[in-house]
Amino acid sequence: MNTSGLTLTERHRIDSGSWFCKLSGDLRGAILERSAVRRVDDGALLTSRGAPADEWCGVARGAVRVSSVSLSGKQITLTYVEPGIWFGDTALFDGLPRTHDANAHGQTTLLVVRKPDFHDLLARHVELYEALLRLQCRRVRLLYDVVEDLNTRPLAARLAKQLLLLARSYGIAQGEEIRIGLQLVQEDLAQLLGASRQRVNQELKGFERDGAVRVEPARLVVLSREKLLEIAAR
Repeated sequence: MNTSGLTLTERHRIDSGSWFCKLSGDLRGAILERSAVRRVDDGALLTSRGAPADEWCGVARGAVRVSSVSLSGKQITLTYVEPGIWFGDTALFDGLPRTHDANAHGQTTLLVVRKPDFHDLLARHVELYEALLRLQCRRVRLLYDVVEDLNTRPLAARLAKQLLLLARSYGIAQGEEIRIGLQLVQEDLAQLLGASRQRVNQELKGFERDGAVRVEPARLVVLSREKLLEIAAR
């Protein structure tokens, strides 16, 4: 297996990932040698809740929507995995089934490491154990941040913070504006924030009046990071 099928942009996103770029050159090369390129269409099911874990993946293009199903049968978005981020290692470590569904969001390119190759990498590179432990610690910290925000911050502050994160991960600079490249409807944003679509819509209208964002069909444009930072800090 090799990564020769990646475009230059896709390879750059993998190489510049905040976790991957800190690995040694030998380990990065070993991971890429064991990786296969997989291209999937929007909405393609990648893993399902309760299924056995057999792959470790890195996102090179697009995004992966991680979701669960509510008691009423509604699909609820929990997070999006952005380019440069690797996922799927937790279930490979503990041997338990997948905890959530994962679908491609937009045209998506993945680097896929099969379960036997993942464990062989662990056996050959002690550094990978330490690196994955740091990655898990980062996830736990982010999880605590989310829980704290839900319990202490008003919706406007949480929404502003989420838009800043999306602009950092998917932002496309257009002059002084930043267009968020990830296609999202307001229901998606509401699910990420644990709020109703109506309340998120009200807050976005307030952001527009303040000149912080512009709302377009399935797209958001950040007009002022400074104003969003101010709202997020309230």
